[in-house]
Amino acid sequence: MEKLTQQEEEAMQAIWSLDGGFIKEFLEKLEEPKPPYTTLASTVKNLEKKGFLQSEKFGNTYRYTPSIKEEDYKNRFMKGFVGDYFKNSYKELVAFFAKEKQISAEELKEIIDMIENKKTN
Repeated sequence: MEKLTQQEEEAMQAIWSLDGGFIKEFLEKLEEPKPPYTTLASTVKNLEKKGFLQSEKFGNTYRYTPSIKEEDYKNRFMKGFVGDYFKNSYKELVAFFAKEKQISAEELKEIIDMIENKKTN
């Protein structure tokens, strides 16, 4: 699965949040500044070509649905990110954020609690 561009990721976030729909609905879901309709339509078509979306024709338009679950994309992306930048070590990742003061001691305690209790969020 190939990595998405920022524009593609933003579009997919809107599509995943709606669990599919029409380009106009995706455009409404995007944050400001919104891209032009034609730009979003091109992005959606590229996502379909890459296999992230499926389309179904409705009259003169298409309804798009995700082919890939958001969770599956996140898992693949994070594994690649950690592998590329942190030598496949999540410990290195967390240490980086701690060093950069991007994560607090309290948040680290919450993470440890989540791990120990096998909870999410």
